[in-house]
Amino acid sequence: MTLRHRLSALVILTSFFVYRSQYTLRNSIFYTAQFPDAYYAGGDASTQCQKMGDEVDDALKFCEDETFWDLFDAAEKLEERKVMGPLLNPEPLGSLWLYSPSPKVVQEASTSFFASKKAAVTLPAQLQRVNLVNYPDGHDFHPLGVKIYPSYGGNSSNVYIVNHARQRTFIEQFVMSPATPTVITHVRTLSSPYFVSPNALALTSPDSFYVTNDHLLTRRLPLLGHILPLVESIFALPLSWTAHVALDPNPSSATPIQSHKIVAPFVPFSNGISISSTGDRVAIAVLVPFCPDNIDYDDGDNLIVTGHPNFLTLVKLVRDRVPYAPSWVMSLSSRTSKVSNMFDMDAPVSASGKIPPSNSTEISTLFQSKGTLLSSSSTGLRDTKSGNLYVTGLYGDPGLVVCAPPVS
Repeated sequence: MTLRHRLSALVILTSFFVYRSQYTLRNSIFYTAQFPDAYYAGGDASTQCQKMGDEVDDALKFCEDETFWDLFDAAEKLEERKVMGPLLNPEPLGSLWLYSPSPKVVQEASTSFFASKKAAVTLPAQLQRVNLVNYPDGHDFHPLGVKIYPSYGGNSSNVYIVNHARQRTFIEQFVMSPATPTVITHVRTLSSPYFVSPNALALTSPDSFYVTNDHLLTRRLPLLGHILPLVESIFALPLSWTAHVALDPNPSSATPIQSHKIVAPFVPFSNGISISSTGDRVAIAVLVPFCPDNIDYDDGDNLIVTGHPNFLTLVKLVRDRVPYAPSWVMSLSSRTSKVSNMFDMDAPVSASGKIPPSNSTEISTLFQSKGTLLSSSSTGLRDTKSGNLYVTGLYGDPGLVVCAPPVS
């Protein structure tokens, strides 16, 4: 092949990838929108969105993922923390948090010096640190993605957590009981050469799950590890994938991974993943006017997508060059109206004009902030029973904002 032909092939290939990544480049690289201090769809963010955090040591500051823990028809919310730069400073262990969204009346032994009888106590909505039990000494713990299987009849739930350790990434299996919700017991560490860059999980049974690998080119690569992952993200290179993993239920099995099947190869930046409540849809990569991080179906099968409006600002935040980065949470629901080029018009920064309208999906903004209320949003969950919206911040302080439902 002559030099001229090689250059022609390079131009064609480059044009193809620029076209593929046109929305990312235009919306999240070249253009910086002016976001409000805070916007909450149909409500008032200043009065309905409450910052939640740990006042002692800011341990909830780097919260990357969150998930609901279903107990019968009630729900607890498991929060987890991701520490910034785990490959640079892997020594501190990450932490898990439990958030009880509503007050509960329980029978509790009084600690008063004047009485020892049991009394009825109302516990407010609160954050509680979850204690690790039987976790291996010397084993890094930097949680990235978390999912917990529902509890039925008070039985214990399997919990799976992506652990971004210093040398490689593992998936840790734990067990958690509603009887002792602030204790999580380590079961085993799952390791596989196919776990190149695990990010998010979606459980298909107590002993099986989907797992995304968001990059083929990772920061662990020598020399160019700090550059190649950015190139893969910015140009939307179709190098990531999603796999389904089935485990041996026996925790003592010498071969815990019974099967590993790649089900969605060659997808640009497979980050979040979620299964619809009916089980007939699996969402992996969606088109939104920002860089999507995590995605979660609510009980009404609306897909809640959360992410980063400006990628370069996020990079600057990681390097302490800016105080915060913007946040954006959207809802994607099945279309019930005619397609229009004008949509999401109530939001201060509208998705209309940034991405084309969808023939099958209605897109609307739930939450926006320039970073002052919540910085660098990573996950959004909507509880359809209470109407609450929970948003975590990857490098946010605080790491969690809870927005009460709009007043009708």
